[in-house]
Order: sequence, then structure tokens, then C-alpha cells
Amino acid sequence: MDREYVNYLLDQLAPLGEVRARAMFGGFGVYLDRVMFGLVADNAFYLKVDEENRPHFEAAGSEPFVYHRKGKPMAMSYWLLPEAAADDREAMLEWARLGIQAALRARR
Repeated sequence: MDREYVNYLLDQLAPLGEVRARAMFGGFGVYLDRVMFGLVADNAFYLKVDEENRPHFEAAGSEPFVYHRKGKPMAMSYWLLPEAAADDREAMLEWARLGIQAALRARR
């Protein structure tokens, strides 16, 4: 895992508040105020998705994070940051806000 990429993400997401990354399962969880809204795996940034924001991710051509458990693919509720937002801080922040909102809804 490239810590440099994680540091880049944290810098880009700084306007949201105190965003932190915590190592987990070979990747990193991305948190705002103790709420995990993102996941970094294989140098890719995934954001929390639920029924309310999934259409935005689908329309942008995003895909869920998938890992293999006992030989079977398992999709998580984290979807890839759309490519167009990867180098556009304002766009990345908008997508991150969608992930934060989904994470907050999941806590209720």
C-alpha cells in the first residue's frame, strides 16, 4: 500500500475537517469524526454507498470494492471514486460528502 497516496488523499480531503486514515486489512479506512466513509485499497479510493447515493455512483461508471472470501467474490458498500474526480479537489470533496452522508445514515 502506498502511504504517499493516502497522504495525498488526506491533503485533498482536509477542507472537510479532521480526516484520518487508519490501517486495516492491508488497506486503510478513511474517517471523519470517527465515522468511516472511505476505504483505500490497491491505491484506489472507495466511498461509502447506500441506496440513496448509489445512482450517482452508477451514473458515473463507478464500481463496488470486491474482495474474495473462501473463493467467492464479496462486494462491499464502498464504491470507487469516479475517475473524473481523482485529480479535481472540488469534485473529490463533493463525492466524499456523498460518502460521509451515507456513512452517517448507516449509523442511525
